[in-house]
Amino acid sequence: MDQLTEYPTLIERILTEYIELTRRNPNPDIETFLIVDEAKAHYIWMNLGWQNGERVTGMTVYVRIRDGKFWIEEDWTEQGIATDLVRAGVPPADIVLAFQAPELRPYTEFAAAL
Repeated sequence: MDQLTEYPTLIERILTEYIELTRRNPNPDIETFLIVDEAKAHYIWMNLGWQNGERVTGMTVYVRIRDGKFWIEEDWTEQGIATDLVRAGVPPADIVLAFQAPELRPYTEFAAAL
């Protein structure tokens, strides 16, 4: 898989599929959207709105592509974006669970760092 051309397209497609799923049962008070910074390779699934008089702001998923690897900075999905990436053919060595402390990463099946 060509990291420079396919990785950005792949993560954008996966996150778009998740957002489309959430829109099937929408909460009218909370907007769900994807923020993409193609130039710097940042991909954020964001929620924004109001619920029960409280402000709702939060990232469900934040992935960036750094040094040819997916760095998963935030992931609140049930099975994990890393699982979706592996199913799509990304080698685990190209995925960093950046939300894990650096000293714990070597104990995962994914890349420890750079």
